[in-house]
Amino acid sequence: MREISADLIGTLNDKAALAQAEDYAALGRQLARRGVDIESVTQRATAWSVAIPTWGVGTGGTRFARFPGLGEPRHIHDKLADCGVIQALTRGTRTVSPHIPWDRVSDYNALRQEAAQYDLGFDAVNSNTFQDQIGQARTYKHGSLANADPMTRAQAVAHNLECIEIGQKLGSTALTVWVGDGTNFPGQQNLGKMFEDYLDAMGQIYAGLPKDWTMFIEHKMYEPAFYSTVISDWGSSLIAAQTLGPQAKCLVDLGHHAPNTNIEQIVARLIHVGKLAGFHFNDSKYGDDDLDAGSVDPFRLFLVFNELVDAEPKGLNLAYMIDQSHNVTDPIESLMASAIEIARAYVQASLVDRTALAAAQGENDVLGAHRLLKAAYITDVSPILAEARARQGGALDPIGAYRASGYRAAKGKERPMVVGASSGIV
Repeated sequence: MREISADLIGTLNDKAALAQAEDYAALGRQLARRGVDIESVTQRATAWSVAIPTWGVGTGGTRFARFPGLGEPRHIHDKLADCGVIQALTRGTRTVSPHIPWDRVSDYNALRQEAAQYDLGFDAVNSNTFQDQIGQARTYKHGSLANADPMTRAQAVAHNLECIEIGQKLGSTALTVWVGDGTNFPGQQNLGKMFEDYLDAMGQIYAGLPKDWTMFIEHKMYEPAFYSTVISDWGSSLIAAQTLGPQAKCLVDLGHHAPNTNIEQIVARLIHVGKLAGFHFNDSKYGDDDLDAGSVDPFRLFLVFNELVDAEPKGLNLAYMIDQSHNVTDPIESLMASAIEIARAYVQASLVDRTALAAAQGENDVLGAHRLLKAAYITDVSPILAEARARQGGALDPIGAYRASGYRAAKGKERPMVVGASSGIV
């Protein structure tokens, strides 16, 4: 099933084919002088994929209001259609990550088949105990898995176990657990007991994991709890993962760190102990900003991938997902741009001459080692990314093709505008 015709993509690609061929050949000659085979790098780019969150195709909010856009997805079926467009054009977003209860349906086997029609599979299932749902017996106002009330904790555990059951029907093999539990006032709760209650509740969820599943533990410094957060950093996440067992690992969201934190070093440490689960990609300027990946600090994104590519011989099996908020752009365009920038960082990191880098590091050649990294980072790999897309039937220029298709305007006619706005964080 294609929402954007292959004929349109092919026509637009034909118009740009000559320039693409020239650029690709020129880059190939440049890389050959550095001892790099462009075809092998293109194959890596072709195999690369990052998951799209189902909630990401909707317009995000701010702490003040939400401004819905034209053709907003109304339910999981609309979301899959939008995610299908992203995959059709970029060919590097082969899975979607659902969020329960937002994406709850009556027939998950049918939903799985529906996704397959868009060439999509399902990635990690995300639970939601950071906000109350209609008909919910107990509130999460004061926390969920770490709530002082044992009945509220039990409710949150039951929800996560339901998410596992749903995930099995969708073909997923991972559960992502993020909670906003914490405090806003000193003395509000016993900090030690909250962590112990959290571990106990998580242990009950962990016991319900199928043997081939992984539990992703996501940390966040603050928001909505501003004095203390139960899983506030990678250290707390690591303690939890080590306590729970081998199927529990640490998920790194690039925005969930203090400004100027050395995230790539955190990545290296988690790789060292075998507890890195994967990533939620976004970008930030001041805090947990959820900006488009690579839009503010692309060098940091590259440095993260430098650690990942360096550790490939260790046989990493990581999960990658985009997790960002779009309140001033078309979400489909932002997600495509981010998918491209994430792939760019991966390909650039693949160009690092690791033999020369190890030699420079061993000789304490500080600037020489740094220049080797920068040589890979400043290489414009756009022709490789475009070639990888085109070979799979994607667009040389995904955003240009999307705009030419008129998809957003068409969906604006099909999907009624959501009236009004609601405040709150995304």
